[in-house]
Amino acid sequence: MGKTSIRSATRAAAFVIAVRAAGASPPALANCEQPFLAPVAPTGLSVSISGESISGIYPDLLRSVSAKSPCKFTFSVVPRARQEAMFEAGKSHLLMPAVRTPRRDQLGYFVPVIGTRATLLSIDSRRAPVRSIRDLLARKELRVVLVRGFDYGDAYLDMIDQLSAQGRLLLEKDAAAVARVLDAGFADVTLMAPTVFAGAILEDKRFGWMMPKLRIEPLEELPWGESGIYISRQTVTASDRSALQNLFAAAVKSGSVYESLKRYYPAPILAGGVRPR
Repeated sequence: MGKTSIRSATRAAAFVIAVRAAGASPPALANCEQPFLAPVAPTGLSVSISGESISGIYPDLLRSVSAKSPCKFTFSVVPRARQEAMFEAGKSHLLMPAVRTPRRDQLGYFVPVIGTRATLLSIDSRRAPVRSIRDLLARKELRVVLVRGFDYGDAYLDMIDQLSAQGRLLLEKDAAAVARVLDAGFADVTLMAPTVFAGAILEDKRFGWMMPKLRIEPLEELPWGESGIYISRQTVTASDRSALQNLFAAAVKSGSVYESLKRYYPAPILAGGVRPR
């Protein structure tokens, strides 16, 4: 087993132990009628992929629920944009991790897991600060790379359209690919939750040099929001949805999710982009 697989297995075991130790007991009457399809994409330590191994904060949360209830989950690895498309088309049951947005609320029922926000991220401490999307759009010398399929609300989506029209935007499949683009000097900044990017560079020693140099800049138009799990309105029955909502809420209430984040992320990363529920 490689080092990444060992780290992933250690995280999984630690998280499940934390949930049980916290005494998170799911409702006794939970009775899931089907196995739930949960496609996942690499999302830092929230969802970590190593070969055929799937681990991280969110898969571990689902496994802890499955171990104490009749609810079972089937994982598959897909690019983030396809993960979103599957949920929209009714070809999956769960979307995670996902920032809460009005568009997604039309597609599913949301269970909050943590407070989060997207920030501007870069490794250049010398340039003048960027405080808003307006500033970023005006700073045409800054090349931007984003993850295709990420959605942090209407202001973020409008920004994508404007950056694309300006010819300043690159789109990549995941945060690790974004790190490669920044490392190669093909872009200057990115926008995402700091934990997502930090997780990607912590998992790959080639990018370890970025962590102490990482610059985190909140933008006015991207406030604090919630990240969690969406349960499909199209493909999950009312009884199953109620069971899942109760089970997930019980696991989150234990506090083990945020405690797990504290174990794996440096304090500045958490301060920049995560709040406990």
